[in-house]
Amino acid sequence: MTTFSYKSSLLASVLLFALYSSMVQATTTEGEAPQRPQSYTVQPGDTLWGIAERFYFAPWMWKEIWHANPAIRNPNHIYPGDTIYLATIDGRQQLRLARGSTVKLVPGMRSESITTEITAIPISVIHQFLSRPYVVERSELEQAPYIVAMEDERIIGGLDNRIYVRGVTGEPRERFAILRLGDEYRDYRSGEPLGSEGRWVGEAELIRSGDPATLRIRSAEREVLIGDRLLPIVDEGVSHAFYPQPPEVEMEGYIISVFGGVRRIGQYHIVVLDRGSEDQMEVGNVLQVNNKGATVRDSIASGLWEEVTLPDEAAATLMVFRVFPRISFGLVMRASSPLSIGDRVTNPEIIRY
Repeated sequence: MTTFSYKSSLLASVLLFALYSSMVQATTTEGEAPQRPQSYTVQPGDTLWGIAERFYFAPWMWKEIWHANPAIRNPNHIYPGDTIYLATIDGRQQLRLARGSTVKLVPGMRSESITTEITAIPISVIHQFLSRPYVVERSELEQAPYIVAMEDERIIGGLDNRIYVRGVTGEPRERFAILRLGDEYRDYRSGEPLGSEGRWVGEAELIRSGDPATLRIRSAEREVLIGDRLLPIVDEGVSHAFYPQPPEVEMEGYIISVFGGVRRIGQYHIVVLDRGSEDQMEVGNVLQVNNKGATVRDSIASGLWEEVTLPDEAAATLMVFRVFPRISFGLVMRASSPLSIGDRVTNPEIIRY
């Protein structure tokens, strides 16, 4: 019985291996990696990240794999309808661009107007996080102008309600962010304070100066309360042009928070890292996320129940899109397993093509 089971198992393994070999035979040859697609026509909603992955390139190696066509105006800009194709240049496989849907190495005219450039990552996911003051110093916010009362003796305000604010100066129609002090961010290992969350409540517009000044609520994502603080909104002209790249220095940090109140972090979730510009973190930095190794008991060693910490395992890739002095925000681009607060981030594994 045992012999029969063993032979059956062995036969099944051989058959499975043969099936697998036949499936990959069409895309591989002996001793070679799977064949990459030769070309791809860009579609609305595509990202540079996703296009690079289609050709099996690491997205953070974009600068190395992209060969701009000098015969095309703005060859570094990509639009729906363009064709990305694989070429061998100086013995290396790189990606090139052809305007329109036909691969040609000559200038070309597009019949439709170019309106939407392909971005590195999905901007719609992070748009609201690009300019709002989500990280503040506790002392700064505690000293900021505050709501002292609302119209009609309300205790909760909403869209188009008038609010009365002490400490505000400015010109009519000037815009202010309504914020509420949130949790304090701390370094995961040392516990050192790094800044506080400025919870976005809404936006108000100055109607009349004075003490108190009169403002009108122009938008509200949560209930406006007496005591909420206001800071001027500054249009910084935030760029949507991101260039994925590994950090220039050895980087190690931790996920210390996540937006959205989720418990299991995955693709397109926004996380807070305990590293910022003071640590040489830069916008566009791509980091590898490692699941924290579990602690288990070793009941075999010396007959004792010793505790052993398992090694961290690579679980995801994220890209930093906003950097503060001691904190940064990252968008999880790919995740092979759920992430959690306390997972470690490091430089990604660099792959040369």
